[in-house]
Amino acid sequence: MPLTRPLICTTLIAALATGAASADTLREALVSAYETNPTLTAQRQALKGTDAAVAAAKAQGRPTVSATAGLNENLASSGVLIATGSNPTVNAGVDLSVPLFNGGAVRNGVQAAKIRVLAGRETLRGVEGTVFTDAVTAYMDVIRDRAIVELNQNNVKVLETNLQATQDRFQIGDVTRTDVAQSQARLELGRSELATAQGRLTGSEENYRRVIGHEPGDLQPPPPLPPLPATADEAVQIALAANPDLHAIRYQAAASAYDVRVAEASRLPTLSGVASETYVKSLGGSTGGFSTGNQVTAGLSARVPLYQGGLPSARIREAQSQQGQLLEQSVGTERSVIDQARSAFATFKAANDAIASEQVAVQANQLALEGARAEQTVGTRTVLDVLNAEQELLNSQVSLVTARHDAYVAGFQLLEAMGQADSTDLGLSGGPLYDPLGNYRHVSSDWNDWSTDPTPAPIATRTVTPQELPQGVTSPKQ
Repeated sequence: MPLTRPLICTTLIAALATGAASADTLREALVSAYETNPTLTAQRQALKGTDAAVAAAKAQGRPTVSATAGLNENLASSGVLIATGSNPTVNAGVDLSVPLFNGGAVRNGVQAAKIRVLAGRETLRGVEGTVFTDAVTAYMDVIRDRAIVELNQNNVKVLETNLQATQDRFQIGDVTRTDVAQSQARLELGRSELATAQGRLTGSEENYRRVIGHEPGDLQPPPPLPPLPATADEAVQIALAANPDLHAIRYQAAASAYDVRVAEASRLPTLSGVASETYVKSLGGSTGGFSTGNQVTAGLSARVPLYQGGLPSARIREAQSQQGQLLEQSVGTERSVIDQARSAFATFKAANDAIASEQVAVQANQLALEGARAEQTVGTRTVLDVLNAEQELLNSQVSLVTARHDAYVAGFQLLEAMGQADSTDLGLSGGPLYDPLGNYRHVSSDWNDWSTDPTPAPIATRTVTPQELPQGVTSPKQ
């Protein structure tokens, strides 16, 4: 039976909570990324724009009121118009229009906007999962590369000791110059591998700073992953039911169907209720028989499209093609989700199998190295044999560290593919979680033409240091 979402989420929350007391834990890294990562904060702003589109769609069906004012003066008149006089006149008016029927364009437009809000929320979930996966990967990369650097540093120290011992033995004629050269060559190789590992570590630490928002400190080991599906088929079943990217594209396709109906409405008549009041005043007195006037009208206004140059058909075909594109993309996203779930599951399983093998290899290579050193003292092993044993031990240790890294990252990638790596699933509590419903309630039914939000300011934190700033700039500017 497939592993259910609540079980996985509850176990993951409990696992992350075990390390919450320490400052440099995986949980702290995830909280930092959640609060300050620019990719995530930008997506929240994008969702706010999608929320506002609902209000824009609703406004198309609401009454509109406008006022007009003018100052006019006759410059010339003839015939019967002479009686109206030549004094300047002021006129003012108020017009009211109430849409009564528009072929369903407003109703379908509102439905499309609402469904796009649902798609936007799923997209935000997907971005959260991607950012958290990047954060876990960056965290594990630093742990892996620091361990590899430490292993290579220890290896260089051992090789330096070996070289010194070999040179001492050469002085007394116990070994040949070839043995010394082999030790020297192996030491330089070790130093080269150490430099490469240090460079890789620097890259991982910079990537950590980019994703998490600050430089890594003394990172704690990550908590265990929750129980994952036992088979790839179970993983795919969960992914197809909960993957946010798949939900988002399906919502987009559903919204596009309403867009087609909006385009079709352009062929239908529209009907509006209208009312207006106009006031006119002559500024020069009643030379023409009047000084002021007032008119109030009310009625219905209908528009019946007869021919529009083929524009409705073009708009409908355009909307249909966009709908077809999204339907095709839905299939493509589904394929991608299946691939992600199966690939992550296979990588996770392979990495765990590799861990078991590498643990045995490390133990065997440790015994082999001890035996080679002992046998060298009695003359049955050469210096090269010992050097090879040391290198094989280092290689197996590095492989073990890498396999543990790969297993954890692949496990989290599997959680992302299954739609179980967002902020709710992780139970992050470093601060209040972002609530997309709050902004939706705030803007989606707003009738006020003059309401607005504060000028946006960056929420994401900058990572530039004072040393990295250009000359003459004393502090980062938002």
